[in-house]
Amino acid sequence: MNPRVFVLTLCTFAFGSAAFIFAGLLEEMAKDLGVSTAVAGQLQTAYVLTSALLGPVAAWALGRMDRKFVVIAGLALGLVLHLACSLAPNFETLLVLRALAGLAGAMSGPAASVAAAALVPPERRGSALAMVSGGMTLAFVIGIPIGSVVGSIFDWRATFLVAAALAAVALIGVIFFLPRVPAPPKREGGRVEFSGIWPLHLTSFLTFAANMTLNLYIAPIVRVGTGITGAGVAFFQAMIGVGAAVGLWLGGRAADRGAGKSWILQGIAIQACAMSLHLAATHQLLPRGWASDALVALAIFLAAMALFSISPVTQSRLIQMTNGAPVALALNGSVFSMGQAMGATLGGVALASYGVPAIPAAALMMSAVGFSVLLFVFPGVSAQPSEKS
Repeated sequence: MNPRVFVLTLCTFAFGSAAFIFAGLLEEMAKDLGVSTAVAGQLQTAYVLTSALLGPVAAWALGRMDRKFVVIAGLALGLVLHLACSLAPNFETLLVLRALAGLAGAMSGPAASVAAAALVPPERRGSALAMVSGGMTLAFVIGIPIGSVVGSIFDWRATFLVAAALAAVALIGVIFFLPRVPAPPKREGGRVEFSGIWPLHLTSFLTFAANMTLNLYIAPIVRVGTGITGAGVAFFQAMIGVGAAVGLWLGGRAADRGAGKSWILQGIAIQACAMSLHLAATHQLLPRGWASDALVALAIFLAAMALFSISPVTQSRLIQMTNGAPVALALNGSVFSMGQAMGATLGGVALASYGVPAIPAAALMMSAVGFSVLLFVFPGVSAQPSEKS
């Protein structure tokens, strides 16, 4: 693997950490800003919704620019906005700044993927993209828990300083170690045929929506399920990263074997089981202590493992069917973000309407919907690359 791909992994690590950096302090942040926890959760919705809507637009508008320049611009913008978030005087200002930070992610995320694909030979392209995606796993294992610990020692504003520091490290790495990566040539025919790949995008949307219904509200979930608050939540956040790492390994091997519909449905079924365990934990079906702690940790691990075991399979098929077209990859990133936005909104509505136990119930409902829909629409036979691509 080209070692410069690791520099691009720092980019997804920085933006992945920034997306959820305040999740462990969500309740404290809401109290300080004078809003409900459900309303504060919409800071995440603003971030991912902007990223989702502007991702393909940014990929098109910046498509002819050098990838290194685009990544640098996105990281620099993110750095400035994270610093501004730490100084935001009220919720409304913070909401606007988070939305603009989503634009920074929309600029650099797809560009980092395209750059990674360009730095390796075609037969290693899938592995390079998986390596870049692994930055999100590192975010849950290291970046986000660090934010929770720092925020519990100081306050929630310090979490955004952590996000800014991570963006600065990635920015320095890209400036000094990433070579110039010219924009990819235009595809023959000028456009990507999306009629055959929409089930892949739908899979990404539904699975991320189910998972993120719960993940953003991990602090109240852990508090109700285990009684643990503050810095202790970081351990449970790290379990997301551990599960994601295992899931990426399993999903990568499955993609190499040409896994498809049965693997996807299996993953969603495991995700539904994880949400059921969360539902049991929030109803205190086990006594407080190691038993309830283990139940919540297991549920978090299984949900992350299931989600990230699905992603390599859908991405592998997407690359195969489009030959890694930048707009197709940007659109896939958008549906990831749209799923996160849907999950954040659904979880917030459930929390505001019925309380913490309703969050895993809503996530379980989303998993059931995903399984039912994909049972019928996901292609059962491995798709082949288009001859026209």
